[in-house]
Amino acid sequence: MEPAVSLAVCALLFLLWVRVKGLEFVLIHQRWVFVCLFLLPLSLIFDIYYYVRAWVVFKLSSAPRLHGQRVRDIQKQVREWKEQGSKTFMCTGRPGWLTVSLRVGKYKKTHKNIMINLMDILEVDTKKQIVRVEPLVTMGQVTALLTSIGWTLPVLPELDDLTVGGLIMGTGIESSSHKYGLFQHICTAYELVLADGSFVRCTPSENSDLFYAVPWSCGTLGFLVAAEIRIIPAKKYVKLRFEPVRGLEAICDKFTRESQRPENHFVEGLLYSLDEAVIMTGVMTDDAEPSKLNSIGNYYKPWFFKHVENYLKTNQEGLEYIPLRHYYHRHTRSIFWELQDIIPFGNNPVFRYLFGWMVPPKISLLKLTQGETLRKLYEQHHVVQDMLVPMKCLSQAVHTFHNDIHVYPIWLCPFILPSQPGLVHPKGDEAELYVDIGAYGEPRVKHFEARSCMRQLEKFVRSVHGFQMLYADCYMSREEFWEMFDGSLYHRLRAGAPLALPGNPAL
Repeated sequence: MEPAVSLAVCALLFLLWVRVKGLEFVLIHQRWVFVCLFLLPLSLIFDIYYYVRAWVVFKLSSAPRLHGQRVRDIQKQVREWKEQGSKTFMCTGRPGWLTVSLRVGKYKKTHKNIMINLMDILEVDTKKQIVRVEPLVTMGQVTALLTSIGWTLPVLPELDDLTVGGLIMGTGIESSSHKYGLFQHICTAYELVLADGSFVRCTPSENSDLFYAVPWSCGTLGFLVAAEIRIIPAKKYVKLRFEPVRGLEAICDKFTRESQRPENHFVEGLLYSLDEAVIMTGVMTDDAEPSKLNSIGNYYKPWFFKHVENYLKTNQEGLEYIPLRHYYHRHTRSIFWELQDIIPFGNNPVFRYLFGWMVPPKISLLKLTQGETLRKLYEQHHVVQDMLVPMKCLSQAVHTFHNDIHVYPIWLCPFILPSQPGLVHPKGDEAELYVDIGAYGEPRVKHFEARSCMRQLEKFVRSVHGFQMLYADCYMSREEFWEMFDGSLYHRLRAGAPLALPGNPAL
């Protein structure tokens, strides 16, 4: 009884403290209290529910049987909207707080919400090397299933809760993208419901204009109801090499050379200051040296970016064998390095051993509970941006990031950008090597002002024929936006019925 009484007393004292200070004060200044006591347990319950649900659905093979009926229901909703006069734009009915993006779109309140309950893996065809999935399938679902049967996606973006639909209608990248491109480049077919309720399938050879226009379109050409994605054989481990590099010129040179080597399955860089970085290269393997095995995804292990930083501090190279699924989600537990701002002691060994099994909190729940005051504080004093620039401009880009926002660590992820139609492609007629520069955290530059600093950064990215990931806050005018992205194919499709109506007014 004594532990129960003590717990009850602590809970009562906590509620009295909240009553005195006010809930908003606690959520802003002591957010870790709310996150640890409420959001971590709730996130764990969410994860367990969706994992069990996905396992049961796949084992019973109920998803393929129900998929057709669910698509017909979406078509029915769209046709009813059309019969009622098409008075507003349409959008998916998924609440804005459920998305991984930190933004909460206000358009959900004014548009016609079309409910799309499509969250299952439909089929794995190992002969054709294709997996067919619904749009709300997450990367966590994909890795749990595919790695268990010896397969994987060529490009498997990092965070567990990223969905296939978001990675197609937006974009996705991973440390294998220098070989395979962005997430859209491993997709072989999309199935959509258009603005008149009709169903269409598009591939590089069938309805090809639509196929190339869908990526990055944010759902403005139709509702995605299924996608077919390439799969490749998986191996048990990633043999990962860590190499600390100092001096920006040496960093850029080393990173570029490793990104051009086809024998590297994975290439990634973490930049800890303007002239200090750790470059990581990896290959998949079925064999591992037991003494160098590191199951980095275990809840009690140090956060990955902190683990990598130790190689920089000791100025030593390293070699580790990491289980494949642990590697894919190596930044998930710390949400890259964002969690250190929410739970400052989250990487402490005591916290990891006692509570690490509940980490991380769901990004969606963090958004749902942040409140308007905290949202504005994040908007003005926090940066979450991914800018894609040509590899040849890496040194110039890092200097620009350093001067304009001064956020570290910085994530460096190379990718090959094919010369294909659509919103995003190289300036020339040939594929070009690009790099994703990811900045997540609190700017350290003096007198940081979100709008002016980000507009300056966006201007630089446009000047080198780069691109901004659209999950993040975008401060460009409409004219500047279409200077960055090639809208020729997109506008042609939007102008022709029945592709004109589902939409995000931002585009």
